[in-house]
Amino acid sequence: MSLTFLLGGARSGKSSLALELAERSGGPVTFIATATAGDDEMAARIAAHRAERPDAWTTVEEPLHLREALEAAQGTVVVDCLSLWVANLLEAQVAAIEEQAVAAAAAATGRRTIAVSNEVGLGVVPATPLGRHYRDVLGRVNAVWADAAEVALLVVAGRALPLASPWELVDA
Repeated sequence: MSLTFLLGGARSGKSSLALELAERSGGPVTFIATATAGDDEMAARIAAHRAERPDAWTTVEEPLHLREALEAAQGTVVVDCLSLWVANLLEAQVAAIEEQAVAAAAAATGRRTIAVSNEVGLGVVPATPLGRHYRDVLGRVNAVWADAAEVALLVVAGRALPLASPWELVDA
């Protein structure tokens, strides 16, 4: 099938769109959740997200080993979200983030995969070296996933804008 990549800011409607696209598939859905509950506020967010998903969906909570989770998933797959996956990998001090291999695996599953990520490079330059490193790594990961996707959308205020390869625009 295809990889759909949804990119946008916090609370922009990415996850809601991913859920709607998956539900419209009409078949089984595997939801791969990358969040971990490090505090009460995050636990409440995770609980709210769980409540939004249909009970029939399979949920796989996998904060680090995304490629393996993608390969084992059945039906339409939703990955929510790459920004937390990257944060988890950095916190675990994983030496090399294999974004190329994981994005290629997502695109090659033979089923519809919908991946969600935050765009963190449009705002203020982070004040700390770790914040700048995270922004840079996530920006690279997002670019790789957008390139691997058949459809890439920028989601803003619940609306979606298609993201075209620059070569599609320049060579047109």
